[in-house]
Amino acid sequence: MNTQQENKNNFLFRLASRFLKYLLLFIFGLAITFVLSSIVGLGGVAQMLLPVITSLLARLTIFLICLFAAAMISESLLKK
Repeated sequence: MNTQQENKNNFLFRLASRFLKYLLLFIFGLAITFVLSSIVGLGGVAQMLLPVITSLLARLTIFLICLFAAAMISESLLKK
C-alpha cells in the first residue's frame, strides 16, 4: 500500500480535530476575556454571562466527544 494513503486520516477525524482546535481557542479567549473584564471592573457582567457560556461549552464538549467517538468507530471499521 502507498505510504501516502496510509498517513491520510478520514474526513470525520480531520473535522473533529479542527473542531477541537477551535474549541480550545474559544476557551483560551474566554479566559483572557474574564481576566480583562475583572481588571477593568466589569466582573459582574462576566458573572452574569457565565451560566450561558458554561451551558454552551458543555454542549460543544459533548458534541466533540461524540464526533471523536464516531471518527474512531468509522476509522476502525474502514481499516482493512
